[in-house]
Amino acid sequence: MKRCFTALCALAFCFPLASCRSDRKTVIKVGINAPITGDIPKVGEGTKYAAELWLEDINKAGGIEVGGVKYPVELVIEDSESKAESAVKASTKMITQDEVLVIIGPQASKEAIPAGSVANDKQTPMISPWSTNPDTTANRPYVFRACFLDPFQGPVLANFISDEFKFTKAAVLYDVASDYPKGLAEFFKKAWEEKHGAGSVVAYESFTTKDTDFSSQLTKIIRSGAEVLFTPQYYNEVALIVQQAKALGWKSPVIGSDSWGSAETVQLCGEACYGQFFSTHYAAAGAQGATKAFIDRYKTKNGYVPDDVAALTWDALRLAQTAIESSGSLSGDIKKDRTAVRDALAKVKDFDGITGKMTFSGTGDPTKCAVIVKISEKGEYEFYKSVCPK
Repeated sequence: MKRCFTALCALAFCFPLASCRSDRKTVIKVGINAPITGDIPKVGEGTKYAAELWLEDINKAGGIEVGGVKYPVELVIEDSESKAESAVKASTKMITQDEVLVIIGPQASKEAIPAGSVANDKQTPMISPWSTNPDTTANRPYVFRACFLDPFQGPVLANFISDEFKFTKAAVLYDVASDYPKGLAEFFKKAWEEKHGAGSVVAYESFTTKDTDFSSQLTKIIRSGAEVLFTPQYYNEVALIVQQAKALGWKSPVIGSDSWGSAETVQLCGEACYGQFFSTHYAAAGAQGATKAFIDRYKTKNGYVPDDVAALTWDALRLAQTAIESSGSLSGDIKKDRTAVRDALAKVKDFDGITGKMTFSGTGDPTKCAVIVKISEKGEYEFYKSVCPK
């Protein structure tokens, strides 16, 4: 009877932080919530590839060491389909059914904001590598990010354009139905008009997700007398906007944000994007040290240079690893261990990521610098300058 009961326990209690026998290995489950399909599958691909590289290192090391004990690690990957409702469903499943210790993602703010609500309500630490909208972490002690915020990014871009080109009249084109571009457009507009006066954003045009014809908005922008166009859109829209603007006679700069960072931006846009600038989290061209080592490994395995999503995912996973390692021990109580990891994350100081140093000071938002990148005549993302919080 005793032998039978033990066997049943081994089958019934295969949860990540529970076991019936003292000699049974606890498995640390890490959730990955990413858009494997949908509008931006390249974002999901970069997330998955970076996670697989990280897991390779963990397996080589024999697992994650906590309190002198090494625990094996398992990735639980769920497809958010680039939809808010799917991202919520994925996080809910990973928390309640898979019993993950921590979740990495979602990436895009339109998914990260609602999924973050679930993670916080269920007291499960979540790190969004790429979501820059403030609402992702606001009043959510269990939600963190590995990137800077849009209230920082907006002024960075407004100041860069003003200082670099001496322009005083700007235009903005953004997706009004998506949290990230809508929020960043507003922060940029506010920063620009504080610098150049009310009405200096001479055209503020919007469209809706999945629109492909921007000729009406672009015609208004060209007629407005704007000297620069700012468009904080994803790679699948950037190419259409820039190419259509050029076709309509636009000759001035088009400036982007960190959503431009995918390799797909240049592949789809071609020479129309050469010479343009955007803000982002790291520059692959000319990278050194640990950043170069990651780039080389990723490129060797996957055939192309990793974008900022992949780099930030790597940093987010290493942040999670650091927090797990410094949490003290794994108690076997999933709720207690999630809280211990959350508390450890909140105390991370001077974390040396491949996208820059990060420090958390009581919130889920790191103090971190931004990078301005120029798209070269070879279509490469070249480091141009770094901008850090004051």
